[in-house]
Amino acid sequence: MEVYIPSFRYEESDLERGYTVFKIEVLMNGRKHFVEKRYSEFHALHKKLKKCIKTPEIPSKHVRNWVPKVLEQRRQGLETYLQAVILENEELPKLFLDFLNVRHLPSLPKAESCGKLSHQPVLLFLRDPYVLPAASDFPNVVIEGVLHGIFYPHLHPR
Repeated sequence: MEVYIPSFRYEESDLERGYTVFKIEVLMNGRKHFVEKRYSEFHALHKKLKKCIKTPEIPSKHVRNWVPKVLEQRRQGLETYLQAVILENEELPKLFLDFLNVRHLPSLPKAESCGKLSHQPVLLFLRDPYVLPAASDFPNVVIEGVLHGIFYPHLHPR
């Protein structure tokens, strides 16, 4: 996964003071999508991540002036922050992936704690088909087909 923050924009609001929105570019498995986040969302993410993984420093919450040069430094700092979280942690928490709107990351190892992604079984046997007798006189064609495909893929179906 690669993450960049190519740009930011100032958002006017009638309900509150204006704010800056950072455009995050996420590249994963040959696909690209964009997510827009405010600094307050980065800060909230950082507070949650600190509880369960190693986190880098996040740019300061307080910015004295909203000139483009200062905002550009914040953009670079947030981009570095996201990239460091990815590089420094072998397992990425689900809340980090949710922040980036990443739904599925099959390459991650198993992880159960801290809301991290976990592997779900692909094939589950409710009983050992070789040890226990069949539950009925009719063969379970699904189990037989799967076992045949796994252990005898070179043979043609019966």
